[in-house]
Amino acid sequence: MAILSDYEEPEQNQQAPVSPSSSLSFNVVLDPSNPLGLLESALNFLSQKSDVLKTDVSALVREFKRRIKAEEDSIKAEEKRRTEEKKREEEKKRLRVPNKDNGLDMDNYSWAQTLQEVTITVPVPPGTNSRDVVCEMKKKSAKVGLKGQPSILEGELFETIKVDDSLWNLEDQKTVSVHLTKCDRMNWWKSLFKGGSEIDIQKAEPEPSKLSDLDPETRSTVEKMMFDQRQKQLGLPTSKEIENEGLVKQFMAQHPNHGNKNPNTSFSNVRMT
Repeated sequence: MAILSDYEEPEQNQQAPVSPSSSLSFNVVLDPSNPLGLLESALNFLSQKSDVLKTDVSALVREFKRRIKAEEDSIKAEEKRRTEEKKREEEKKRLRVPNKDNGLDMDNYSWAQTLQEVTITVPVPPGTNSRDVVCEMKKKSAKVGLKGQPSILEGELFETIKVDDSLWNLEDQKTVSVHLTKCDRMNWWKSLFKGGSEIDIQKAEPEPSKLSDLDPETRSTVEKMMFDQRQKQLGLPTSKEIENEGLVKQFMAQHPNHGNKNPNTSFSNVRMT
């Protein structure tokens, strides 16, 4: 007969003691600049000490890194796109609408331009003599004023000029007109002086009546510029884009079986000059 005081009921949920040999130690220092390194080390350690993972997980970690980097690159690209778009919008707001002569009217002078030259008009006190006028024209700078007084305008020109082909004259003893001949006769000036107020050159228009006065090469360039400006404003292909499209069609017509010979080749790999 059993004595109750000598009987101990076994604990139903009693856990088996842990064998010292099954205890694992893992020491690693977290590098804030490379947090994934800790994950890689931990997984590699687990794969070596346990049967849970049967293979090295470095490839998996590398894939995680690749995806994270791709996501970061995508975010950076989007941020760059937004920054550039914002910059364009701010620049567009900053640009001023040109006057009827493709220049600007300033407080104490005005300037105008064609593709060939820039004209500066400076009002002076009535009765001014030409000997009282100070006008200096250099390849990259210009200055206009009256003797003994601060310059009315002075600065580094937006582009270089041909000094020998440039001149000035006093009209009706009240207006100084300065005519600067451009070195580059294919582009508009955004401003008279570097760092000065700029115009929106997309809104600059050569006088149609003047096109007939241009030499054939210059006229062709001007007409192409006008066409491209209108195309951009309408969101349509420029002359260069249309030309490239025509070259692709010509290539396809001349090589109808090109794609069948090498299906891995795309027309994007064809360099056209």
